[in-house]
Amino acid sequence: MANKPKPKTVSIHAKCCDLCVTTLKDQRGNTIKEHDGYVAAFMPGEHYGDYVILDIDLETGKILNWKPPTATQLEEFIEKE
Repeated sequence: MANKPKPKTVSIHAKCCDLCVTTLKDQRGNTIKEHDGYVAAFMPGEHYGDYVILDIDLETGKILNWKPPTATQLEEFIEKE
């Protein structure tokens, strides 16, 4: 009997059609900023503002391609209308 492949990651590429809601919350869960529209610039991958691209480790549930946004990226996101 051949060994079955064991999945390690799942890659999700979802097109948001300009309807992506991104919410930043503080430590208490209060909303700092909510944006409805394009995918936030700090999201991983070549998303062109339309795609959420996440590579997830199936064992840990961690997003493998996530890089924490810089302070500058967060400030730009908060100030953007």
